[in-house]
Amino acid sequence: MSNKNSTIEMISWNVNGLRACRKKTFDEFVAKKNPDLLCLQEVKLNSEVIPDDDFGYAFRHYHLAEKKGYSGTAIFSKTKPLSIREDFPDGKHIGEGRTITFEFEGFFLVNVYVPNSKGDLSRLPHRYDSWDPDLKDYLIELRQSKPVVLCGDLNVAHREIDLANPKTNRKSAGFTDEEREGFSNLLAEGFIDTYRHLHPEKTGAYSWWSYRAGARARNVGWRIDYFVVSDCLASSIRDAYILPEVEGSDHCPVGLSLTHA
Repeated sequence: MSNKNSTIEMISWNVNGLRACRKKTFDEFVAKKNPDLLCLQEVKLNSEVIPDDDFGYAFRHYHLAEKKGYSGTAIFSKTKPLSIREDFPDGKHIGEGRTITFEFEGFFLVNVYVPNSKGDLSRLPHRYDSWDPDLKDYLIELRQSKPVVLCGDLNVAHREIDLANPKTNRKSAGFTDEEREGFSNLLAEGFIDTYRHLHPEKTGAYSWWSYRAGARARNVGWRIDYFVVSDCLASSIRDAYILPEVEGSDHCPVGLSLTHA
């Protein structure tokens, strides 16, 4: 993946249960889109039901939660990674299968499923005091060696433009001041929200919709799925996009094309 003048295509998708998504659009979408790197969140698998299918990828890695049918992440790659890491190096935030890091020659790819703060915000202190700062520190540590690409369901709509109804959701999980601050703190350390970098004022661009009240058909959604990169990769961003037409989950896939100069 370090060939000069090559373009790397990456897709991130919270599939909200891989087995359920495969009964809908997953296999067809992956075969048609055929990205170089495919990152999944909320696969909701246990070790007994990991698919035998490789979906056309030479390398794959599932990181599953200890609780069956909960959380879980996966990365599929056409190129063999130099190394694979699970979770954070200090042993924090283990047991829920939320983070996988693939190291390649030119960059680290970090696939993450950030904890939801829950409807009653009972997990917001965990997010604000622990998870978000620890993720930021981990990315900064990785960046000391080479550029970082972070992707996944970050469970936060950063700005008012990133959700359909900001005024009525100011105290809702995913749009609290604390969660938004955590994302701002990450960007302030020299990371770029690739979609907003290319589409700074694009409205109606969402990646998640509630199953209730026909929200998706009305496009009453949230943009909570991201590709975030080290700012040194800014000139390499060829495209950052959202694929709302792809169904199969309450989230849709998001993508990033990076060009090596």
